[in-house]
Amino acid sequence: MPFSHPLVIASQTLPLNQSLATVAYIVAAVLFIFSLAGLAHQTSAKRGNLLGIIGMVLAVGATIFGVMNGGYLWMAAAIVPAILIGVRLAARLSMDHLPQLVAILHSFVGLAAVFVGISSHIEPGIAVPDGEMLIHKIEIYVGVFIGALTFTGSIVAFLKLAELIGGRAVTLPGRHVLNLVLMITCVGLGIWYCRVEGDDALVPLLIMTAISSLIGVHLVMAIGGADMPVVVSMLNSYSGWAAAAAGFMLKNHLLIVTGALVGSSGAILSYIMCAAMNRSFLSVIMGGFGSGAGGPAAVVEGTTKEFSVDETVAMLEEAQSIVIVPGYGMAVAQAQHSLAEVVKTLLKRNKEVRFAIHPVAGRLPGHMNVLLAEANVPYDIVLEMDEINEDMSDTDAILVIGANDIVNPAALDDPNSPIAGMPVIEVWTAKTCVVMKRGMATGYAGVGNPLFFKDNTYMLFGDAKQNVDAILRGLQR
Repeated sequence: MPFSHPLVIASQTLPLNQSLATVAYIVAAVLFIFSLAGLAHQTSAKRGNLLGIIGMVLAVGATIFGVMNGGYLWMAAAIVPAILIGVRLAARLSMDHLPQLVAILHSFVGLAAVFVGISSHIEPGIAVPDGEMLIHKIEIYVGVFIGALTFTGSIVAFLKLAELIGGRAVTLPGRHVLNLVLMITCVGLGIWYCRVEGDDALVPLLIMTAISSLIGVHLVMAIGGADMPVVVSMLNSYSGWAAAAAGFMLKNHLLIVTGALVGSSGAILSYIMCAAMNRSFLSVIMGGFGSGAGGPAAVVEGTTKEFSVDETVAMLEEAQSIVIVPGYGMAVAQAQHSLAEVVKTLLKRNKEVRFAIHPVAGRLPGHMNVLLAEANVPYDIVLEMDEINEDMSDTDAILVIGANDIVNPAALDDPNSPIAGMPVIEVWTAKTCVVMKRGMATGYAGVGNPLFFKDNTYMLFGDAKQNVDAILRGLQR
């Protein structure tokens, strides 16, 4: 059977049902492709999301009613609680918790690939000709390896994003050599696995699973907080390849196509983000981010100058060109809706207002774009860093809301900084810059920011939403 499932009893399924399932799988695959195309732009993102939902419902329905022959009670016991948990999480979690939710969902995909691989070794569930057994064992081994790495790496990413552990890069001496030794060991275990059968083969498979899990932890722990959006994107790619590997194990073409779409799109997005950040794509895969040049970072010190809400309002009223740089602090404070009202008020006064979005603003690719779209901010005034950075020096006023690492001049000035070489939004070149923060704490990368002590920079301390609400009231007086 070209489309099988572990729960399929190795007997006949109705030809009509299987034919309909084949058609449904093709339609679902096309919907997934259109979904990705829709998600590529803000104006079509809702349609793309809807197409993805329809495709997934169709795929699950085709599997249950067109491919499976028994096991419906077990399937219901798995699907119904999953739906209830998913709906509950989606309803309760705010947008600032979205990055860690995505990370933990990636871990589930990796864990599923591990379970599918081990169960396929114990009981294939599909007919595997003797001449194809070696290929099938390689599919299992690769799928379990990617799945285990994705599972533990995503767990560490979740813990970092949720701030349950520190966001700083944790590096061991000779970590690249250690990674190489672990990888060579996995290759050796793979050769052992392919040469033996039955319970004897399960031993190298389980040892490799443990080693791959360790590699996942080691790789992500070595990545600094400023680069976590790229890590989330790369883990998304890993989860896609893990799903594709599971599709090869199960001979399920739709799972192969879907996994390849997710894996390739995640890898492309990671590459684009690395290029925008002046980082090496290979360093993402090898866990080499966030380590700086190796020497001591420059000491950041100076005296800050504070602004009040009234002074910020006066600055905005006097300025003709205004740029707003949002960051994760805006997401935590849920200030985007109030900020959208501030922008509407300023636009009504014929002021030029634009948003500058850094590729890794927030803790998820596109995090700020999603927040601003949620608040109905016009798409045409939301610009990427490369589109607007050269205009910073001609800007009258810049309002930085909850951003830190993405506006840190140390990335350009200090070669030993953990974020050295990362392009940043050069807000300090504007006439006046106001930074809204709760306090003087460092950003997620744990790096001090010289911006706060610049002559043209003023600090507006306090909760972002409360301050933005106060600014709105001041502008409407």
